[in-house]
Amino acid sequence: MATHAVLNAQSVEECIIAQDWERYSAEDHATWGILFDRQRKTLEGHICQEYLDGLAALGIGPEGVPDFRAMNERLRRLTGWEVVAVPGLIPSRPFFQMLSDRRFPAGTFIRSRAQLDYLEEPDIFHDVFGHVPLLTNPAYADYMREYGRTGLVACDNKGVKFLARLNWYTIEFGLIRKPEGIKAYGAGIASSYGEAKYVVEDPSANFLAFDLERVLRTGYYIDDFQATYFVIDRFEDLFALMRETDFLELYVRLRTEPELTPFEIGPEDVVVREGTGDYWREFPQTKSHLK
Repeated sequence: MATHAVLNAQSVEECIIAQDWERYSAEDHATWGILFDRQRKTLEGHICQEYLDGLAALGIGPEGVPDFRAMNERLRRLTGWEVVAVPGLIPSRPFFQMLSDRRFPAGTFIRSRAQLDYLEEPDIFHDVFGHVPLLTNPAYADYMREYGRTGLVACDNKGVKFLARLNWYTIEFGLIRKPEGIKAYGAGIASSYGEAKYVVEDPSANFLAFDLERVLRTGYYIDDFQATYFVIDRFEDLFALMRETDFLELYVRLRTEPELTPFEIGPEDVVVREGTGDYWREFPQTKSHLK
């Protein structure tokens, strides 16, 4: 989420640039292919079907960096969304405005081969491979639009911090319950080799049933794997929460409540899986490190 701005722009149009797809080199396209093939293999059997359906519907494959023009023709027909190119992280207000207008901001640069496993700023692989496929799903697409609308109100009511946490624990690192088991849907899992392997192979993290207030009170780390993931039942439930919740009242109340960490399981939590905590055993588990 673009809460740490690198631009001074305040309007949507000031943030939008041309993708300039023709400038991508053969090396850029090859890097995309490496990332794509590695992630598909890692995610096999562990990502929700809605995500895979979106990849196929948009024609996103290993051949090279997607051209937004061609991808948007398909995406608009499906849910009315489009992807717009931005130079990097953008301020909160234009970010939320774009989402409320069914426009998803995506960076245009792609990481180098030396950065395959990690880079600090989201690149086009994270933004497109991670986020865009689920925008073909009507329920998820509606949630994202409503999230944007709610975010615009949050900008004027000291609520952006809380919505950043909602973004983190759903849009970036969310899990969903399916008849065949718990599956990933968050872009931070879908696009990250390390995070995907951690979710699949390491039993350290807690899986807790999604609870809106718990999520809004829970801090997060931006530079390591997650200590807790929250599990939803349906994308429709997220959309309903956004429509039915009085967020202004919630912001006021939550500012008087103690913040929570992702390391502890509370008495009100519904535990889907209690993690071993091994990965986090020697980590400084203090609130000062959390967002």
